[in-house]
Amino acid sequence: MRGLVRTIALLAGLAAMPTFADVTLRAGDTVVAKGELLDFDGRFYRILGEFGETTLDGRTLTCAGEDCPGPDAPERLRISGEGWIVDTVLPPVIETFAQREGYTLQISDEGATHVYDLLLNGKSAGRIELLPTTSAEGVADLIADVADFAVMLRPPTAPEAAMAREAGRGDLTRHERRAILGLDAIVPVVSALSPRTQFGPGWSVRVDPQDLHLPDPSTALGQLVLDAFPSLTGVGAIYYQDAGELSRAVAEDPDAIGLTLYSKIGNAQAVPFSGECGASIAATPETMKTEDYPYTVPILIYAPARRLSDLARDVIDYATSPVAQPVIRRAGLLDQFPESTSFAVQGDRLGLAISTAEDSAALPGLRRMVRDLRDRSRLSLSFRFTGGSSELDAQSQDNVARLARAIARGLFDGRDILFAGFTDRAGPSSANRALSRDRAEAVRDAVEAAVGPDVVPLAADGYGETLPIACDDTNWGKRVNRRVEVWIGAAAAKETPLPGN
Repeated sequence: MRGLVRTIALLAGLAAMPTFADVTLRAGDTVVAKGELLDFDGRFYRILGEFGETTLDGRTLTCAGEDCPGPDAPERLRISGEGWIVDTVLPPVIETFAQREGYTLQISDEGATHVYDLLLNGKSAGRIELLPTTSAEGVADLIADVADFAVMLRPPTAPEAAMAREAGRGDLTRHERRAILGLDAIVPVVSALSPRTQFGPGWSVRVDPQDLHLPDPSTALGQLVLDAFPSLTGVGAIYYQDAGELSRAVAEDPDAIGLTLYSKIGNAQAVPFSGECGASIAATPETMKTEDYPYTVPILIYAPARRLSDLARDVIDYATSPVAQPVIRRAGLLDQFPESTSFAVQGDRLGLAISTAEDSAALPGLRRMVRDLRDRSRLSLSFRFTGGSSELDAQSQDNVARLARAIARGLFDGRDILFAGFTDRAGPSSANRALSRDRAEAVRDAVEAAVGPDVVPLAADGYGETLPIACDDTNWGKRVNRRVEVWIGAAAAKETPLPGN
């Protein structure tokens, strides 16, 4: 185990290694565990002994050994990962968390690490360490056991996930191992002086490389861009380590075009993507929350498969709670607080549906959809699937839990919820309706399993290709058209009391 962790850390290029020491843990006169002390987070000891790694609650134990932590050692949380998020988003989250919990903060730097000591009545009650690195270094620190959380702009790669399993950190590909801190997006940008107003089909192969500004492929954002636009691989563009610097360069050059983050647009001008059918879609808070925008990027926090300290659980619960969403938004990310829009504002989508209807046989399905949805409001929580499969993507998996919590809190009491499934135009209309209904029912069943039956009425139906968001002539257009939307019924009218009652 010790050799494995050191090997992983060496492969990951870590500068610092965890220190192992032999200790003995006792409950009274009884030896409970003996072995190498892997970590102590202020409450839990992790020991590597004869039978492998063991986690023990230290509140009733005494530790004997040269490197045993002091009896008053505070709980600790170590976070490593994507530098600009760790530097700009997490500090206000920690500061407001401390304020709500009644802690006084002492902030200091230890080398590159930002240290937040939590004091209660003048005594140390906890310690949070923030290390701004990269997504790759964050997950490497998690694997090497020098971080409790990894903040990432992308999911772990297959080799990273394999190393995490080998090191006993669990399966990082499972949604239970991660949470979403907030949302961002990959957006096309131009100068305000540019004549370009949209990015149409095939733009990536027609652009002059000397005018193309991209995030460096070695960065997490660069990897996401190449995954989304494989034709940009090796094009000889101008590359940047920092997305903000990229946006500034594009803003100053009327001929330049670039791909950056929504949160880093700055003085550049964001433009929409468009398709041959005339539909276009831009990155807005609404389209990013619904994932109608195809290149939405969830900011991910990964945790290992081991017991976390109370402090670690409290911080992550707060950071992903509704009360923290305004803090996330002010810090520069898009929050995940659900919003609703009425059917009356769906004019653009209805216009596209009518204009792209291939024959008159499609109109009855369109009329049925209008009849079913016109008295409802669309919730910004939507559900999409990975690679055309039946597996929900990361943002959608979190949306199941988020919707279930909202239902459990009574936010939809007196209303009913319809899960409306849609597809692209590939295949016969009858098959598309059946597929969209099956997916809608799968999402409904997942939400019902999370919240329990009979809390509010949950229904599901499929409408096939009747309400496209984008053109089907691109992969991203097909992807956003395959979805399950959430439509909320009007509140039930209350009975008017009779006179005298």
